[in-house]
Amino acid sequence: MPTKPRRESAHRYHDMPASSQRNAWVITLAAAAILMVTMGARQSLGLFISPLNSSTGLGITTISLALAVAQLMWGVIQPVAGAVADRYGPAKILIAGLVVLAIGMALTPFMASGFGLIVSLGVLSAIGSGAGSFSVLIGAASQHLMNDERGKAAGIINAGGSLGQFVFAPLAQTLIQMLGWMGAMWSLAVITLGALPLVRVVSAAGRAHGAIGNRGSAPWQAVQEAIQDRSYLLLHAGFFTCGFHIAFLVTHLPGAVNLCGLPAAVASWSLALIGLANILGSLIAGALTQRFRSKYILAAMYGSRTLLIAWYLVAPKTAWTFYTFAVGLGLTWLATVPPTATIVGKLFGSRYLSTLFGLTLLSHQIGGFLGAYLGGLALVRFGDYQWMWYADMALGGRIGHQFAHPRGSDCVCVLACMSE
Repeated sequence: MPTKPRRESAHRYHDMPASSQRNAWVITLAAAAILMVTMGARQSLGLFISPLNSSTGLGITTISLALAVAQLMWGVIQPVAGAVADRYGPAKILIAGLVVLAIGMALTPFMASGFGLIVSLGVLSAIGSGAGSFSVLIGAASQHLMNDERGKAAGIINAGGSLGQFVFAPLAQTLIQMLGWMGAMWSLAVITLGALPLVRVVSAAGRAHGAIGNRGSAPWQAVQEAIQDRSYLLLHAGFFTCGFHIAFLVTHLPGAVNLCGLPAAVASWSLALIGLANILGSLIAGALTQRFRSKYILAAMYGSRTLLIAWYLVAPKTAWTFYTFAVGLGLTWLATVPPTATIVGKLFGSRYLSTLFGLTLLSHQIGGFLGAYLGGLALVRFGDYQWMWYADMALGGRIGHQFAHPRGSDCVCVLACMSE
């Protein structure tokens, strides 16, 4: 079995100078602010589908294909960006990410073909947003924090992404109404570049208190060792399930609302409530990692989704049912990030956290692609989403059980290093 990283004593962080502690949390807040911009810009692109289609006549299917490619590219770039950040530091990759994201959005109004949209939105914007996302930002902050503080920091950073969804959606809609979709897209590109000064804060030089994991002399050697650990593979399975849930719901919840004969406003408010609730859920999840084993937090999250979907299926389909369902889902929406990142850090140290956590995010996006795509197939084949709800329940229940009741070496288990 690969050598486990040397564990850190819980009291060392509290023995650090107050200035070092403040610096670590300033870095965390700056990382949250960058994620608010990159995730906010990325998650507001759906608002451009209708005006872009009206302007270009490319068709909803073509535009949707470009955004589907973006889902995959956002995941593919995570481990690559993480490896670059682990090897050379986060500054260069964050700067490149913000600039490429801005370029992708700025070029989109000039694209008059499906291939052009795939290049601008599906590749450039997605790569730029992914390079300035969870893996690099959480890894950068973790280098300055002790084990017992990383989960809390990941929760704060994750909440920044949810805040971006809550802020950028109405901002983008207002800009579209005022400036047209082209002017709005260019405005978002400029706003993205406004986050560049925060890179200097996130990449501040200083004592990296958490960088003690020594698995391998290079990121890919660390990956080779990690994939032999079945605990790490279970984290991939969990994030695959999370992505399947999220992409299915964010893509097809409006369709489910429509099938129930409710107005479209119910869907938009439900999506807004998901983003708002996830801010609270992310902060709670990050705080809980300091008190409970992260595997049990994940078990509770995935199990709660199964129970919530079961309740939804038997509940009367009213607006308040959807709002309650949205709040319940929002509490765990991307709140799986802090405990998952915490487990990766405890299993392998923070030296290559950006790389290894980035790979779990790739699994998340593969699940997301299938959740969105199979949801559409289910609607065409059966006329409703019933079998997708059953699939969501089966995946959530299975993964929740695996985290809660590990069997031998198949699960996150073994591992004194996972105790809080």
